[in-house]
Amino acid sequence: MKNILAKIFIKDYKNYQKQEVRNAYGKLCGAVGIVSNILLCAVKIITGVLISSVAILADGINNLSDAGSSIITLLGFKLSSIPADSEHPFGHQRIEYISGLVVSFIILIIGVLLMKTSIEKIITGSEAIPKKQVLITMIILFFAILVKLWQSLFYRKNGKLIGSTTLIATSQDSLNDCISTSVVLISMIITYIFPNVVLDGYMGAIVSVFIIISGIGLIKETISPLIGEAPSKEFIDDIADRILKYDGIIGIHDLVIHTYGPAKTFVTVHAEVDANVDITISHDIIDNIEHDFMDKLNINLVIHMDPVDLRCEETRQLKAMTNDILGDISVDLRFHDFRIVKGPTHTNVIFDVVVPIGFRMKNDELKSLIDSKFKDIDKKYNTVITVDQELIGRREKNDSRY
Repeated sequence: MKNILAKIFIKDYKNYQKQEVRNAYGKLCGAVGIVSNILLCAVKIITGVLISSVAILADGINNLSDAGSSIITLLGFKLSSIPADSEHPFGHQRIEYISGLVVSFIILIIGVLLMKTSIEKIITGSEAIPKKQVLITMIILFFAILVKLWQSLFYRKNGKLIGSTTLIATSQDSLNDCISTSVVLISMIITYIFPNVVLDGYMGAIVSVFIIISGIGLIKETISPLIGEAPSKEFIDDIADRILKYDGIIGIHDLVIHTYGPAKTFVTVHAEVDANVDITISHDIIDNIEHDFMDKLNINLVIHMDPVDLRCEETRQLKAMTNDILGDISVDLRFHDFRIVKGPTHTNVIFDVVVPIGFRMKNDELKSLIDSKFKDIDKKYNTVITVDQELIGRREKNDSRY
């Protein structure tokens, strides 16, 4: 069904990495949600009024909120496709994150209101429902569950396809509806078997608790990219591996990835090249990498070129010595931008040390310890150290360490 709808309504539907195609997928999902949720809402509210069931009525109102969420999703994708302007030079794609956050808050509010209504129903009590009405209601709820399950799968597949946190959140909301409606259906089955046992208010309370918990979880998930969450390890690995495959790249470090929306990614990285190779050749390699990332992945990549002297024997020896010293202190320490400056009385050993988040030692303490270990080997060594916060550390070809 996903491909059928995409073929009908989305031009060039297979090229979903393009921003306009991605937005078309989001709008399609929003439109599908509006139509299907309004239909479910109408059927459930009518049924709930006819049999005086707060659980079914609340479930219908929840579908109405889903229709509202779909409208927000549709508007979110519409607004996020607005081109960049002077005030927003990187575009408006983060509006999609905001729409996902709004959907999450709506879910939470609906859960709280449902809890209030259910408690009132428990206090006031419920009348027994005729078996015929219960049977009709059970059939309606069963088909509603099937529709919501299809919705959840539809949203999730498209959400993963275009990398949309909003659609993933909406998929979870639809799955929550499946569970909440199933709880109501179970209560109807119990009522059908035992007519004097009316669990309407209690089942409504159970559904509301589930919705509230889900809403809180979704708020946490959707607010994370707005704050600035770390990229996944898989994405970092893919970026690093792609750069290291190019001839002339020895290693990389200081990889920084940040986004202005799901389809607007910026990457900066330091790439190490042989200092003895003509700079114009190395620069040409860097240019090719940057252009390839934009053409193939739609990623804005900027590379800072760091020359590394591979011919100096003393540099190689001191580099190996540095690796051993840092390894003795902590296996989590890495270093880069290594070079030496030799003088008549001493040799400056210059490099950056990369420390992981939450490293136990203070920067000055770490630099002092490293310097003392070098002087234990030879007092002529004078270290000049810059301490960096770990991003991905340093990585060389054929080296999976971070």
